Amino acid sequence: MQSITLTRPDDWHCHIRDGDEMASVIGHSTRQFARAIIMPNLKPAVTTTDEAGAYRQRILSCLPGNADFEPLMTLYLTDNTTSDEIKKAHDSGFIHAVKLYPSGATTHSDAGVGQIKKTWPVLAKMAELGMPLLVHGEVTDPDVDIFDREKIFIEQQLIPVLDNIPDLRVVLEHITTREAVEFISAESERVAATITAHHLLMNRNAMFNGGLHPHHYCLPVLKREQHRQALIEIIQSGHPRFFLGTDSAPHARNTKESSCGCAGIFTAHAAMELYAEAFEQAQALDKLEAFASFNGPDFYGLPRNTKRITLTKESWQVPPDYPLTKTQSVIPLRANEEISWKL
Repeated sequence: MQSITLTRPDDWHCHIRDGDEMASVIGHSTRQFARAIIMPNLKPAVTTTDEAGAYRQRILSCLPGNADFEPLMTLYLTDNTTSDEIKKAHDSGFIHAVKLYPSGATTHSDAGVGQIKKTWPVLAKMAELGMPLLVHGEVTDPDVDIFDREKIFIEQQLIPVLDNIPDLRVVLEHITTREAVEFISAESERVAATITAHHLLMNRNAMFNGGLHPHHYCLPVLKREQHRQALIEIIQSGHPRFFLGTDSAPHARNTKESSCGCAGIFTAHAAMELYAEAFEQAQALDKLEAFASFNGPDFYGLPRNTKRITLTKESWQVPPDYPLTKTQSVIPLRANEEISWKL
C-alpha cells in the first residue's frame, strides 16, 4: 500500500505544556489531529473549572495560523476535589473528563490522589453525570516492582472502584501489559483504553540497547516483548474500546539527559506516521482508521470528524531536535532516524 486516507483523527491523551513550550509544540498536534484531550498536570495543576477555562483560552490564543483544532479539557483529581466542582466542570461544556494521577506516579503528579477510596464520593458524582475518569494506572508502592505496577493497580485499586461505582466510565490510559489488555477486553462498555505508538513499537530493550537511552524512558515504562505483543494483538483485532492516545510528553533535553531523566517521550512531531508504521508491521493498516478516528469519539459520545488526512509511503529523516523554548530543545522519538510514512 502506497497511501492511506483516513478520517481526521483525534488524540485522546496529549501533553502540550504551557507558555513558550506550548507555543513550540502545539503545531505538531494541530497538523494532524482535530481534537485532543489535554492533560492537566501543569505546575500548578489544573484542578478547577476556572483554571481549565483559562488554560483553554491560552491554548486557543496559541493556535498557529488557521488551525482547526479543539482542545478537550480535563480536571486534575486531588484528595480535595468536591462533587460541586465536578458538577461545575460538567456544566461548563468544555471539560470532558477528570484525570486520576496516583500521587508520585509520574511527572507533575505530586498533587495527585493519595488514597483512591477517599475520592469515591466524587467518582460517584462523575458516574451520575456520565463524566469519564482517565486513569494513570500504576501503584506507587516502592515495594512493587516498576514492571508490575500497572498489573497491581488494576487488581488492587481499579477493580474495587468499578465494583463499588458500577456506572463509572473509565479510560485506562497508555496501557502497557497483557493484563491490561485482557482486563479491558473482559470489561463492559463503560471501560476503554488508549495505546501509544511508542508502546506498540518498542519493548524495554529500547531503553538499554547500546547504552542507556533516556529519551526512551516513559511512565508507564516500556515492558517485555510479550506485553508489546499483547498490544499488537488487540489492535489487530479491531476491538472498539481501544483507541489512539499519544501521551506525547515534551521535556527539555537537559531534563531528560540528567540525574532526573524525566519520564516522557515526545512523539507529536510524527504521531500518525509512527502509528502507521506500527499498524503496517502488525499487518493491520485496515484497522488504523477505526483506532485513530472512530473508537475515541464513539466512547466519549462526540461526533466523528468529517475531514480527511492522507499518509503516503515515503521515508523521511526525523530532525535531531525541535525547539522547545528560546534556549532549550526537545529530542523527538526517532531523532536522526527514518520513518517510513509521511503525512
